[in-house]
Amino acid sequence: MLAIAFTFPAGRYHATPWGRHVNEADVAWPPDLWRLSRAFIATWYRKLDGQFSRDQLHGLLASLAEAEPPSYRLPEHVIHAHTRHYMPGKGDKKTLVFDAFARLSPDDALVIAWQNLSLNTEQYTLLDALLVNLGYLGRAESWVEARRIDDAAEYSYNCVPTDLDIDIETGEVTGEIVRLLAPQPPSEYENFRGAQLTQAGIATESQGHRKKLKSDQKRLLSTLPPEWIDAMAVDTSELQAAGWSAPPCARTISYRRPLQALKTAASKTTVRPTDGQAKTVMTTARFALYGKPLPRIEDAIRIGEALRRAANIKANHVLPAKLLPPELSGHDLPEANRHGHAFWLPEDADDDGAIDHLLVHVPDHLTQDAVRLLTSLRALKRDEGEPLRLILEGLGPASAFQSISRYAERACTWRSVTPYLYPWHLKKPELRDPGAAWAAIKQQLRKEWSMRGAGLPEIEHIEELPEIAAGGRKLRALRFHRFRGKRGLTQPDTHGRLLKIRFASAVRGPVALGFGCHFGLGMFQPLE
Repeated sequence: MLAIAFTFPAGRYHATPWGRHVNEADVAWPPDLWRLSRAFIATWYRKLDGQFSRDQLHGLLASLAEAEPPSYRLPEHVIHAHTRHYMPGKGDKKTLVFDAFARLSPDDALVIAWQNLSLNTEQYTLLDALLVNLGYLGRAESWVEARRIDDAAEYSYNCVPTDLDIDIETGEVTGEIVRLLAPQPPSEYENFRGAQLTQAGIATESQGHRKKLKSDQKRLLSTLPPEWIDAMAVDTSELQAAGWSAPPCARTISYRRPLQALKTAASKTTVRPTDGQAKTVMTTARFALYGKPLPRIEDAIRIGEALRRAANIKANHVLPAKLLPPELSGHDLPEANRHGHAFWLPEDADDDGAIDHLLVHVPDHLTQDAVRLLTSLRALKRDEGEPLRLILEGLGPASAFQSISRYAERACTWRSVTPYLYPWHLKKPELRDPGAAWAAIKQQLRKEWSMRGAGLPEIEHIEELPEIAAGGRKLRALRFHRFRGKRGLTQPDTHGRLLKIRFASAVRGPVALGFGCHFGLGMFQPLE
């Protein structure tokens, strides 16, 4: 058996089906063998030309095309999502276009397996080199990591070649039929090409020197090159200009994939305790953020405040009291509850310098009204541009998110993601002496941490960092927006500092301290 596993580090797969307009927002799922073969050809041309011969590439692709159609193992919980944006054109013309994609877990592998195919040593070597150098599959945004796997038999293949989508005995619908493109075997292409040229009145090479061709004959001939591998590499625009409704070197194979293989909404995480078990306390909600462009991490406090405003507006429509619950608003809480209410925390999960997720963390737990409100949030308005789209990824305790969010990890040492601003005014002598000011700031930080709860580990060491890295950039504290949008608010610190803090023992995140910490300032992440 030959099997290849694909994972998509960005969590996205972009591909428009053949013959469909991009604004139909459809996604070619799963990736077909035709698309994979063309990706192999492109990789060979760009990265491996000179290391492996054209004949070796031809032999490998021909083996894949002549084998029995492969089976697929499709990841679960794949979401059919899209964004909309204006594409600049000539002059001031702008066209609204859809950018559709499949959103999936970066760790959940898609596997393609040829059950009865084995290659020779030379072909395995070439295939491994192609997989290592394969940068994307589908559109260029679909970053991919591919590798040959040996444990293919352990997977369950849920997308198989067949024309049946029902159980014949019971009549039950077992899936939906999709038609995938695959390359024709070389011999079939040669016969197909000969028939097409003959029908068009074009002499093949074996029939001697050709007469002068008409324009339509030239277009047809350019899309039917003599070499099979050249026919697979013909540009799509040339095929469409020649009037082909499908690539002439391709064939269509019917597959049955699971129903709802591309869901239109993420399933909501719900915890249903069984009898006798303690109810899980939900403290945290995590949202994925979509839109172009995504906001920069320097604007974290603006996005944190925008999310809180969005929740406030939504409360007017979904809650009987038409007000934010106290644990979200931070109002009408007991005096002792200083930081048990909501933290609205923007997150740059992929370290590209842009905010792509949002965490709503309520240490004192979420009530049913808060859960109802958070699950209804769909969009986030900002000052400029199109609204950002929100998709709820899950609800639960903070520990439930530790594998996907660094904010929810446990660690002893944490460093700033956004600047820390001290929350209380310094005294005049401290303002005149930098050393005294730094000592007072550390004292404030330790005091604030001790007020977060009893039994927390002490802060052992505090160090100021000159800058932090974000998306390939070096950011100082002054590069961040450091002011609340609320008018008339007194702000003791306007500059901010970037810090590294070491605790006496591991601390569970999220960790956010200082002025504006409930809206995106003073956020920390574990230091690796």
